[in-house]
Amino acid sequence: MTEQGTPEHAGGETTSLRAEVLTIPNVISGLRLLLVPIFAALLLADQDLWALGVLAVAGASDWLDGVLARRLGQWSRLGELLDPAADRLFILVTLVVLTLRDVVPLWLLVAIVGRDVLLSLVLSILTSRHLGPLPVHFAGKAGTFALLYAFPLLLLAQWEGGVGTVAGVVGWAFAWWGVGLYWLAAGIYLRQAIQELRRHRQVS
Repeated sequence: MTEQGTPEHAGGETTSLRAEVLTIPNVISGLRLLLVPIFAALLLADQDLWALGVLAVAGASDWLDGVLARRLGQWSRLGELLDPAADRLFILVTLVVLTLRDVVPLWLLVAIVGRDVLLSLVLSILTSRHLGPLPVHFAGKAGTFALLYAFPLLLLAQWEGGVGTVAGVVGWAFAWWGVGLYWLAAGIYLRQAIQELRRHRQVS
């Protein structure tokens, strides 16, 4: 009976895993990831209007997958990873290309990428001790949203006239807030990591 029951149980686990992975929010997040190279190619080709259109679609999908996950009850660990991964990729790609095009200064790229590298090192230390992941803080989410708003506006600021001027002012306001909140969140995550490591050392 045990041998006959095992395949059925395994099949049930496979079906359950597939149902958790192939959710509507996860599919939308996956499609948003596929938009990243398209967005990068458009930016490099100076097709700013089309690039802004792709970014608008990506932003709408970011909102949509969160709404559907809550309303359909389709939360998953994969979704928790895909969603911020897509956001960070869009930020990184936009920042690198805008730096190459001299739209934003190099220090902005260093400030944002340096923060992510630092937290990646912290996460690797926690993972090596079977700790984490750290809970997401509001400051980190707010910083990400600010940067996602900042870069399209800074791109739009390259246009001549009043629209470009206003976009530049608002875009840099979002950029400064984004960088500040990004590093504030980094400080919070570092404190949480130190607390986790101390707690682990005491238990050990």
